[in-house]
Amino acid sequence: MTYCVGMMLDRGLVFMSDTRTNAGLDNISTFRKMTIWEEPGERMITLMAAGNLATTQAVVSLLDERSKSPEARQPSLMAAPSMFQAVGMVADTLREVIASHAEAGQRADSTFNATLILGGQIKGGPPRLFLIYPEGNFIEAGGDTPFFQIGETKYGRPILVRAYDPGLRFEDAMKLLLVSFDSTLKANLTVGAPFDYHLYETDSLRAGRRGRIEADDPYFQAISQGWGDALKEALDSLPAFSLDA
Repeated sequence: MTYCVGMMLDRGLVFMSDTRTNAGLDNISTFRKMTIWEEPGERMITLMAAGNLATTQAVVSLLDERSKSPEARQPSLMAAPSMFQAVGMVADTLREVIASHAEAGQRADSTFNATLILGGQIKGGPPRLFLIYPEGNFIEAGGDTPFFQIGETKYGRPILVRAYDPGLRFEDAMKLLLVSFDSTLKANLTVGAPFDYHLYETDSLRAGRRGRIEADDPYFQAISQGWGDALKEALDSLPAFSLDA
């Protein structure tokens, strides 16, 4: 399982993904699920993936290969004139990879599906954030839907819905996301640290602050413990239920 979040802020875009993959309780591995392409001063594009690992790796490899081969016939992310054109290329590549399983005699059902979050900015346009479905269609984030989740979404969503604000600083957005990820991994063992993150500043047109947060990171441990304690205190502060009413 996977958990990834892409979020739009007034300041820019925030991305976070877990790194756990599993094919059973005794076969757990760590794989990076976030990929960044950049041409400083021209574009920055970030992709996060959830779903069948072979499918998502094939999509990333094809996009990467085509981006490094200007003479290739297929369109390249590094040449896309807009984020809308870029998301169309990624969606087409996802459809292509899933269809290839069917052509090889495998059924392209949910076993080979993948869902993607694509965000970034290309010179001349604003930052944009998209959610791409396995069928290759996609939707764009906006004022009513300012963040996307993929993978195991339900456990980490309540805190995002309640506490998200477009004016958040990057530091506060990181805190919010770590609470969301902590809630998810405590409820579902198929989601786990380390967590990769990327903070993109609007109009910088280059990759921003990025890194990896391990399970034993002191700040993450403080967030996890503090959030648990705060929930207990909040519960205790609520009026008691009366059985005599």
